[in-house]
Amino acid sequence: MAEVAVVLKQLQEERSRIEQAIAALAQLNGSLDGSTSGSNGSRRPLSTAARSRIAAAQRARWAKLKAKKSGRVAAKAGGRVMSIAARRKIAAAQRARWAKLKKAA
Repeated sequence: MAEVAVVLKQLQEERSRIEQAIAALAQLNGSLDGSTSGSNGSRRPLSTAARSRIAAAQRARWAKLKAKKSGRVAAKAGGRVMSIAARRKIAAAQRARWAKLKKAA
């Protein structure tokens, strides 16, 4: 257990040295993340008119995308419809396969 205590002490000393180095670099750079924005790091505020223009443009983009999708989906949905007779024929064939397997087992 004495070895673990020694290793722990060495790691704590190393962490202390690293934290000092980070602090020194942060002072040289002016901030820890390296950004050059304002002191509080907040973004520039947008006016109400600018926000409404951006929102209107985004709504128009979504409307355009949805219009494209709705046309494509409608064409796809009506493309392949199986008749009732075809479904019954497939179901009968499947029942026959199951009956054959049950008989063999």
